Amino acid sequence: MGARTRTAVLFAVIIALFIAVGGLVSEFVFQSWLAGLIIALALALVLNLVSYFFCERIVLWSTKAKVVSPSEAPRLARIVDELAPEFGLVAPRLAIVPTATPNAFATGRDERHAVVAATEGLLRMLNDRELKGVLAHELAHVRDRDVLLMTFAATVAGAISYAAQIAFYSMLFGGSGNNRSNVNPVVLVLALVTAPIAAMLVQLAISRSREFRADEVGAYTLGDPEALASALQKLETANVRRPMNVGSPAQSSLFIVNPFRGASFATLFSTHPPTAERVRRLLAMHADPTYRVPVRGPTLRSGGSSRPSGS
Repeated sequence: MGARTRTAVLFAVIIALFIAVGGLVSEFVFQSWLAGLIIALALALVLNLVSYFFCERIVLWSTKAKVVSPSEAPRLARIVDELAPEFGLVAPRLAIVPTATPNAFATGRDERHAVVAATEGLLRMLNDRELKGVLAHELAHVRDRDVLLMTFAATVAGAISYAAQIAFYSMLFGGSGNNRSNVNPVVLVLALVTAPIAAMLVQLAISRSREFRADEVGAYTLGDPEALASALQKLETANVRRPMNVGSPAQSSLFIVNPFRGASFATLFSTHPPTAERVRRLLAMHADPTYRVPVRGPTLRSGGSSRPSGS
């Protein structure tokens, strides 16, 4: 199953989970299948829309990243300017994160608001070929609007959590109409316990799927899967040895490798696929000259790789 198909299936699962749990909670609390579902979705939507529209500012502030001009980061700017047209993008703004931990991320709700950030450690550690592999991965995220996809996933997962909390407090304080509900309390309690965990696991699985997709699209567009494979191996070792000291673990899915843990942990609860598996897939691409990635995206707009004038 390809990355795009896998992502679509996971989105279908999390939406189905939300409808099932939201309907159950609504029937229990409001005797209406729809009312509580709408309330939970609205709460999650408001919070995530704020995050979506201000995501680049929030992430740049929390990581202490500084937006730089091409003259301040000529090597980074040269590579991004070279790669952006290959993805049908205008060159995004650039930022430098003041940490020796080598890593990179892309943020911004769309192409015009995108920022590609690299840490000081990344620029020191990688050669130009490896740096191109990493930046191609990040530009693939920008082109496929993964911030939008992950915001949607977070909205639905958050709505499931809010629906569970609504039902919990209704049970705790004896909400009106509970005695008239036809919902089995045992079934409801099981749903309240398992549904938020299941939603989180699906959200994490979507994140991992988007990482595989960005690896594939970035490596295929660049035409050099080994470049990213080599970079990932270096980054994994360095980030395990020296986790990042800026930013928040809640933002770990933005980075090309998880920068906030000092040791490996269960893949099921990870925002990223195992690096060894990512490298294996990239090397398989390199070994198969007939490999093709189904690439979709906007065509290059007039103006070439000129940078957006503002945020």
